Amino acid sequence: MIRFLVHGAAGRMGQAVIASIEKNADKYCVAAAVDPYYAQKMPADTAYPCFVSLADADIAADCILALATHAPTIPMLDYAKAKKLPVMLATTGQTEEEKAAITAASKEIPVFRAANMSLGIATLVSLVKTAVCMFPDADIEIVEQHHNQKLDVPSGTALALADAVKAVRENADFVVGRHENGKRRKEEVGIHSLRLGGVVGIHEVIITTGNETITLKHEAHSRAVFADGALLAAAFLADQTPGLYTMEDLVATCRNA
Repeated sequence: MIRFLVHGAAGRMGQAVIASIEKNADKYCVAAAVDPYYAQKMPADTAYPCFVSLADADIAADCILALATHAPTIPMLDYAKAKKLPVMLATTGQTEEEKAAITAASKEIPVFRAANMSLGIATLVSLVKTAVCMFPDADIEIVEQHHNQKLDVPSGTALALADAVKAVRENADFVVGRHENGKRRKEEVGIHSLRLGGVVGIHEVIITTGNETITLKHEAHSRAVFADGALLAAAFLADQTPGLYTMEDLVATCRNA
């Protein structure tokens, strides 16, 4: 039984993860929920304690699931190091200082970091690398769609896909949107962000040579895909020594199983 301390529990993603945990009660449970807005947004009849901050959460747990914004990253890592708890970071937008803190913490505790916990997105990243390698001179565009309340542009997942392109095409130069007239330079890769209604998440990588086009696309129909991936990653993390882990490590484990 893995006991989760869910940080950012009142948000959309937090509620989806808690629902997935409760559906798999034979393997997982919520040790506590942490969110500064829990009094207003958390259900009143929870079977677990709810806290405004981690500092108040003196609770036995096996893993921290970090689903809040990146702002509390450093104090959350300090708490995890003090408690010797593994951390799953399912947040994006970290500053350089926060990224350095993540790397430093991974020397003391296991840290799993992913811009997107979907196994489908992890598969998409792998496919993008293969396709870009096969077509080194192709034009590439990345298009992402999310709900109209999403804060970061481009999405962390779009940036992860851009990293996948750059891992193969080192001279790739990413341009977010189009703000002026002008031809695409050969090395340019466009990233486009659409914000529409309640879209959960659609990511598309279009690769064309002029003679043929490959379109690689992933669409999340509900946040349950992220929750299910997070729980699978947590089970993976429970067996790891201190270090920094990603979805690539999880995919490699699934591939070798």
